[in-house]
Amino acid sequence: QVQLVESGGGLVQPGGSLRLSCAASGFTFSRYAMSWYRRSPGKEREFVARITSSASRSYADSVKGRFTISRDNAKNTVYLQMNSLKPEDTAVYYCNAASAFSRNEYWGQGTQVTVSS
Repeated sequence: QVQLVESGGGLVQPGGSLRLSCAASGFTFSRYAMSWYRRSPGKEREFVARITSSASRSYADSVKGRFTISRDNAKNTVYLQMNSLKPEDTAVYYCNAASAFSRNEYWGQGTQVTVSS
């Protein structure tokens, strides 16, 4: 059974930091590109960051220089380090796994991040 379980969300003040984690199980984690997406109230889900199976990284322009995605294949976990958080980063953050070799794609249940003073 495939599972993606996000954790690490919460309430933080502007300028603060959070680290999100996504623990994966039920598939060959090392062979999947892992991504973070987010959805703010009233907005479409948007791409945040991706790390491929070869550790190539890409980011949305809105988070470049502030967010860092990383993965630990030994722990089947992907991380999103978020620094210099802004109120506009408030959203539910979702973990995504996508195979480069098939159409398999999986989503987590999401974790809430709220940036507010």
